[in-house]
Amino acid sequence: MTAPEFPRSDITSSGSARRFWLTDLPVPMVYATHRIIRDCNFEFAEEFGYERDELIDQSFSRLYPKIRDFVRTGEMWRTNFAGGHVYYDERIMRRRDGSSFWCRVRGRSRNQADPFAEALYCFEPMNRAVAGNASLLSDRQKQVLTLVSQGKTNAQIAQEMGLSKRTVEAHRARLMRAYGPRNSAELIAWFSSLR
Repeated sequence: MTAPEFPRSDITSSGSARRFWLTDLPVPMVYATHRIIRDCNFEFAEEFGYERDELIDQSFSRLYPKIRDFVRTGEMWRTNFAGGHVYYDERIMRRRDGSSFWCRVRGRSRNQADPFAEALYCFEPMNRAVAGNASLLSDRQKQVLTLVSQGKTNAQIAQEMGLSKRTVEAHRARLMRAYGPRNSAELIAWFSSLR
């Protein structure tokens, strides 16, 4: 099997250039165009319980617990991923056997105008239990809490989610009343305990 032509990086060592292919990297990595997996390394495929060739040219949607999680994550990334920035989040993903796990995802777009046109992602599995209590929260509440845990203000969250600032404030207030945290730090700690 020949190594794929993309992506690679050149590292200069002792005056000679060395090339490293995606499949050479020791962490779960994937190259995608418009959220379709075009190439991945063996570590990525193994983490999700697939053979590498089973994931090539497949949508990332098959790796999410629900299609709405795939859509919601895409909306968050489209907002924050533009302009060549590195963006990250923490999310629950689904393995081939149906089991769920938390992972940290970092990505960089190679196209400043269209962040999903061509991008590289690193998936870092996290040692965090997927708690049943998290299912008590709506998808919208989880999204708000994820952005709060990233240190974003109500105004930033509102802009990113396409909501009014008051709606975001109302979500946070309802969560605090329902579950007991008295401030943002306690709210984040409570949310982290669920994850």
